[in-house]
Amino acid sequence: MGTGGATNLAVLERALVASGTELTTVAMRRVDAGGGTGVLGLLERLGIAVLPNTAGCRGAAEAVLTAQLAREALGTSWIKLEVVADERTLLPDVVELVDAAERLVDDGFTVLPYTSDDPVVARRLEDAGCAAVMPLGSPIGTGLGIRNPHNLEMIVAAAGVPVILDAGIGTASDAVLAMELGCDAVLLATAVTRATDPERMARAMRAAVEAGFDARHAGRIPQRFWAQASSPVRDFWTQDTSNPSQADS
Repeated sequence: MGTGGATNLAVLERALVASGTELTTVAMRRVDAGGGTGVLGLLERLGIAVLPNTAGCRGAAEAVLTAQLAREALGTSWIKLEVVADERTLLPDVVELVDAAERLVDDGFTVLPYTSDDPVVARRLEDAGCAAVMPLGSPIGTGLGIRNPHNLEMIVAAAGVPVILDAGIGTASDAVLAMELGCDAVLLATAVTRATDPERMARAMRAAVEAGFDARHAGRIPQRFWAQASSPVRDFWTQDTSNPSQADS
């Protein structure tokens, strides 16, 4: 779960606890690594690991520098890599993204890139050595859910690294769908932090992820064009009605 959008630390704390998250993203360009905002202190107190991200960066060079500063400040080589094309769509600039990913992997980082739902770009990022790919469901903060589930399925089918849905989640059913499509995890912030009741929505998202995961691995029934009765009727009509116990069963 991300930390962006919370109205205050108390609301954020309740939501984080309700979500059950063990890893939380923090935008390095919007936080005081010295403890000024209190977010890092909150995460330390809750025992939640910090995943710094490069949110707000507009080019590969800026993202690489932000990641290096985060490593120095927080002592972790894990980085959520974001390189957006513009502030209106917040869509990934995939050319700059792949460039930044290659540089960071070469520099020893464990890179988790926020990317588009293009399977070709996801493959390029995996080939570059990224530890996971994080395709969007829809643009950041829109709450439009998964606009192209088929693309997401293709990314999952081809990936040799974990696939984490990042961005676009609006409500719990979106998280269920992501997990049913084969994602390994869901990353979200706005859907929780800007809900009317963030704590309750966080709890709903946790249940949704667990439900989608179980449904995915339980093996759903095949979809049919025509109806199929769930119970056979032949045995009912041929049973021995002279036997009271059988007739009443």
